[in-house]
Amino acid sequence: MVVNNAGYGLFGMVEETTEEQARAQLDTNLLGPLWVTQAALPFLRARRSGHIVQVSSLGGLAAFPTLGLYNASKWALEGMSEALAQEVGPLGVHVTIVEPGPYGTDWSGSSAVHTVPIAAYEPIREARRAGAVARAPQDPRPTGDVILELVDSGEPPLRLFLGTYPYPVVEAAYRQRLATWDAWRPLAAKA
Repeated sequence: MVVNNAGYGLFGMVEETTEEQARAQLDTNLLGPLWVTQAALPFLRARRSGHIVQVSSLGGLAAFPTLGLYNASKWALEGMSEALAQEVGPLGVHVTIVEPGPYGTDWSGSSAVHTVPIAAYEPIREARRAGAVARAPQDPRPTGDVILELVDSGEPPLRLFLGTYPYPVVEAAYRQRLATWDAWRPLAAKA
């Protein structure tokens, strides 16, 4: 089993993000798992078994203001991992993307990176902070046992939410996407 769990949060608006911050976010949250996966795959392929667990995020399925580059890194990890699962599944290697909601860890604490704020975005930042107060962080301690149960299952899923918080958020995001695509289908058909 390989668990790609390295990552950190980059907090700030897209406009506020420097090139250095963007590259560091992608290097850690996307390219780090890529390099570890590539290093492990020759051993897993040779055994024709194994499981790669990619730690994504609720932010890999639904985007949030102040987290644009974090979202981008996790969406990219999701796409890479979905393709990877199709590539290595026939070789006996499983891939699961785990998508935790807010955990009571240091993710938004001292390990986080913050952009230099632009004043025009302060109302959006304030709304985001107010919403964060309403979200009770999940206890991360049961996660280890959940991951072990996941990798011991015979037919593990491609994706697994961790906790209950992601369900209504992702359901709403996908309902909105489907409704938008459906509403704009006539224009799309003209292309």
